[in-house]
Amino acid sequence: MTRYGSQYGPDITFLGVDRCDLDDEGTYAGADVVIVGAPFDGGTSHRPGTRFGPQAIRMTDYLPHDGSRPSLALRTDGLQDLRVLDAGDVEMYSGDIEVALPALEAAVERVTRAGAIPVVLGGDHSIAFPDAKGVANVLGHGRVSMIHFDAHADTGDIEFGSLWGHGQPMRRLIESGALRGDRFLQVGLRGYWPPPDTLDWMAGVAMRSYEMTEIGRRGLAECLTEASAIATDDCDGVFLSVDIDVCDPGHAPGTGTPEPGGLTARELLDSVRRLCLELPIVGMDVVEVSPPYDHADITAALANRVVLEALSAIARRRRDASGSAAYDPDQPLLER
Repeated sequence: MTRYGSQYGPDITFLGVDRCDLDDEGTYAGADVVIVGAPFDGGTSHRPGTRFGPQAIRMTDYLPHDGSRPSLALRTDGLQDLRVLDAGDVEMYSGDIEVALPALEAAVERVTRAGAIPVVLGGDHSIAFPDAKGVANVLGHGRVSMIHFDAHADTGDIEFGSLWGHGQPMRRLIESGALRGDRFLQVGLRGYWPPPDTLDWMAGVAMRSYEMTEIGRRGLAECLTEASAIATDDCDGVFLSVDIDVCDPGHAPGTGTPEPGGLTARELLDSVRRLCLELPIVGMDVVEVSPPYDHADITAALANRVVLEALSAIARRRRDASGSAAYDPDQPLLER
């Protein structure tokens, strides 16, 4: 399985974790999490540049790249308490989406079959189709739910004459049978797309979308509680897909289709932490980080922390399940 290597900058790993080779199963046997880069922006409809996202997410941090990140909030070290490996970037030529996406699907499926959680660094949101389908190919079609953070529904049909693009992966996932519409939860939608006919299709397949007006009225915590209950009903695991443009452009300027009025960075990080602590996460992607449009690495730093919050919370969930003293969010930091 070809690895791009230094195609889009230095061939570094996520904050210095160990490497693995997806062609050599022994290098990731026993891994808890395998990070996979998807440097692809061939599905973008507006501003490109997300092919440089994986490198930026891996490296944007002011601390040493030493493979360790103790979480103040969760009292875990997601990079140490879990066995986290980095498989590098999958070869995904942006000029041929119909070749690129199956290559990523095969990589994600391989990681899932090994018993690890794939964490995919994008890339535009077209990669959500191979990411979630690669997991569902192993765990069973219809057995994986989706919680999807995004400003946009990504449920378009034919855009620019193509079935494939970053505005269509969620429709393709449901149409393929890999994921169920009635176990598909979207958080953060806003703005002026999609049009009424697309919303009708979404309603017809029983999707549940929490638009920002509803979130503002009911509260984010209440919406997440409801979404979590639906996601874990009659499904074996949850795939978490985070489009960084779910956040307001003031918090995530480096993205292809910015939409004002979104979540704050704090709200997104708290949400990811909560979901990964409470739910059986079986796969994850973080997408639409476009470094050419970023300012002072604001967006890349947020995406890096989204990954770390997820890993820290997964480690905490496993520690709590092992019988250790359960996590208490009200415990003061220095109280022992």
